[in-house]
Amino acid sequence: MSLIFLGSSDTHSYQHSTGLVEPLLHWLFPHMTQAHVESIHHVIRKCAHLTEYAILGVLLWRAVRKPVRKDPRPWSWREAVIAISIVFLYASTDEIHQIFVPTRTALVSDVFIDTSGAVIGMIFLWSLGRCFNWWTKSEPEGGLKDRNNTAQG
Repeated sequence: MSLIFLGSSDTHSYQHSTGLVEPLLHWLFPHMTQAHVESIHHVIRKCAHLTEYAILGVLLWRAVRKPVRKDPRPWSWREAVIAISIVFLYASTDEIHQIFVPTRTALVSDVFIDTSGAVIGMIFLWSLGRCFNWWTKSEPEGGLKDRNNTAQG
């Protein structure tokens, strides 16, 4: 969270990243128009938002769940929603912080991008868990014994 807070400062504003990203794009693609370079720069910045908040979401999920090695618990969307909610709150306060930084602009759309990053992080984590069988299958209410007794009775 401290890294994101520092990223909201003047030194990581659009104007400062322009001096790094745009010359690199001009060097890689010398025939690209300035308008295209600026568009790509904008997309890179928004993808960075998405990525950093996806990572934050996964780290917060880990803090909420407190997993242990060979964790027998099934996946819980409740824990994922708690992590996403914390990301939403933090993204909101980050944009409020940017109101007070002269070279930054606070945007509601950034809060949605950041929260979307957390959602993507949770879906990615859940998918990894399904692929590698990290999550045990949760039994339906009543469990396997009740279904067998009902079928026999």
